[in-house]
Amino acid sequence: MTAPTGRRERKKAATRQNIADTALRLFLERGYDAVGIRDVATEADIAVTTLFAHFPSKEALVFAHDTDFEHRLTSAVTDRSPDEPLIPLLRNEIQAMVAHCTAEGAAPIYRMIDQSPTLRQYEQSMRLRHADSLATAIAATLGNPPDPTPCRAIARFVIDAYSLGRDSSTPEATVNEVFRMIEAAWAVGSTGATKI
Repeated sequence: MTAPTGRRERKKAATRQNIADTALRLFLERGYDAVGIRDVATEADIAVTTLFAHFPSKEALVFAHDTDFEHRLTSAVTDRSPDEPLIPLLRNEIQAMVAHCTAEGAAPIYRMIDQSPTLRQYEQSMRLRHADSLATAIAATLGNPPDPTPCRAIARFVIDAYSLGRDSSTPEATVNEVFRMIEAAWAVGSTGATKI
């Protein structure tokens, strides 16, 4: 996450983080379904309208770093130097994200997500949105080819690599294995493979 520079931006970021931290603590203590938006707002000492100014829904409180995740992936595509191959950069980003999500202390959060149909559905829609953003960024680096299918497929595979790695008992090895398949698929399925 890029550090906010101005006082107002820092205050806004601090408020957002306080809301997310408070919500997560309450969800883990009481259970996701047992905690309402008003409970979070009261505990965070803010108005409900302030909460909604930072998070569009209760589900979004669990995935507070959703935007950062999406931005990191698209930035790996758009901010790379022309001589850097894309797929290894994406693998490095996914490895870092998986390492963060499998660090000690993260397990209760993902158990909570797995036990909630609402959160699982939200996470699935979030993954599709991330894949669409990533596919758009990849296609743009190739001059927006007339058939975006290879870009869309690779983007979905990259997002799936994150999910598979996060759920694996050997996260790093799993991500590496999936990315070996991604590299092979990209080399076969895209005439633009040499460009990235």
